Amino acid sequence: MYNQRDFLAHLQELGTVERILACIEFSKALVTAYDMETLLRAVLERISLLIPARNWSLLLRDQKTDELYFAVTVGLDLEALQSIRLKVGEGIAGVVAQTGEPAFIADAQNDPRFSPKVDELTGFATRSIIALPLHVRGQVVGVFEVVNVENEEFFREKYLPLLHILADYVAIAVDNVRNLQQLQARTFIDEVTGFYNARYLGIKLDQFIRDILNHGGELSVVFLDLDDFKAIVDSQGHLRGSKVLSEVARVISSVLDPDDSLVRYGGDEFVILLPGRSQAQALELVRRLRRTLNRTRFLAEEGVNAQLTASYGIATMPQDATDRESLLLIADRAMFRGKGKGKDCIMVGEALIPVPDA
Repeated sequence: MYNQRDFLAHLQELGTVERILACIEFSKALVTAYDMETLLRAVLERISLLIPARNWSLLLRDQKTDELYFAVTVGLDLEALQSIRLKVGEGIAGVVAQTGEPAFIADAQNDPRFSPKVDELTGFATRSIIALPLHVRGQVVGVFEVVNVENEEFFREKYLPLLHILADYVAIAVDNVRNLQQLQARTFIDEVTGFYNARYLGIKLDQFIRDILNHGGELSVVFLDLDDFKAIVDSQGHLRGSKVLSEVARVISSVLDPDDSLVRYGGDEFVILLPGRSQAQALELVRRLRRTLNRTRFLAEEGVNAQLTASYGIATMPQDATDRESLLLIADRAMFRGKGKGKDCIMVGEALIPVPDA
């Protein structure tokens, strides 16, 4: 095995065919990555080894916003570029993402397609750009940019074929990782409501608890059980009952913040994870949720206009518990104590204190 210096020296001595074979061999590492962090680290290591360029970047296309963001950079601090997003068609990279065609810009500053965002933010001076699209199944998933090549003609002759091959491998690897992430995500989604399931709850809750134990903070958990939901199923049937659960989930979600998580725990039980929320803050949210749920009419499209209430239990870490089982148990017991006190109420913590709606 070569170390990086020996391998680069050897690579420079090889002919074009040998360079391509070496590139393919190293590119295999990209397609064995199973998460985006591992993939991007492999991209940084392999391309830095194979391509003698002081400044290059990998931009990926955000599947949600359809914008380009910097995923890997060499020659600039990646953190400094986190705020930059390029729309498709904006800047050289945006044009390449839009057209799917590579771009070779010798004088970037005088090119009307050039975006000065990076230079203005970092003080960097972009002179030339070589940009290659990353193609997968007819879609552009990202763009490679090599900036300010000292000898552009030499680079294009000796290294551009390797960069094309690397771009193909990276595109395939990015697509594989995203497909795997989507598959994994589906295992955490409840089919009835479209929100998270109990499998997600265990994993996410453990992550939150580790963070709190290591770095401090608070986490509130809410157990919610619909009151007399069986009457809805008995009168409307299971299909409409499932639709009610889906509608309830959307009502709950409407009062949550982006960092909160809604889990269908099973049957007509839901769990809400509220990271960073104190017990008082969680109680305020649950009171708002209770009012919203109570005034909503369900199966309105079918003309049923059913009304529902729920019983709620709140537990907060670290004041109520410092482990997952105890935290969930306290919230669950609080909720069931509310059931026994007439339903449609909120119970808080280990003390099981009933809280009237304000």
